[in-house]
Amino acid sequence: MVFTTVINFVRARGPDEIWRKRRIFKLAAHFIGRRRNCYSIAVRNVHRALVYATKGRKLKREDMANLWETRVRAGCEQHNISYESFREGLARCNILLNRRTLADLACWEPYSFKSLTDIAKRRTLDDGLAGINADKYLDRIITRGSLNTEK
Repeated sequence: MVFTTVINFVRARGPDEIWRKRRIFKLAAHFIGRRRNCYSIAVRNVHRALVYATKGRKLKREDMANLWETRVRAGCEQHNISYESFREGLARCNILLNRRTLADLACWEPYSFKSLTDIAKRRTLDDGLAGINADKYLDRIITRGSLNTEK
């Protein structure tokens, strides 16, 4: 904005008040009553709503992480392996999948998840980590640990 006189420059104190209020009223458009129409009340309620939205994003992330872990634990129980042994076995096999991916596999790809549990079981048996019952079909699974013990 170009000012031709110093007086106009001094009187301009930043953005116009209308636009500042309009931004608040846009955020308060879905409110009811004076919370939407009265600026001083709308400002308080908009700020409170933004604070709740910020907290809600963090809570949503925590809820989703709990949901993923619950789904993976349920899949592990279904295949007779503990969650901790499962994660340790996958980590020792250099299979680095996060909780979200494992939860999706447990829900939508049960055969793929079963193969991951079999790999983790075999690795924990090879390393002697946990008391896992040796199934007859685990002999068909080969990991690096089983290759090292055969030499």
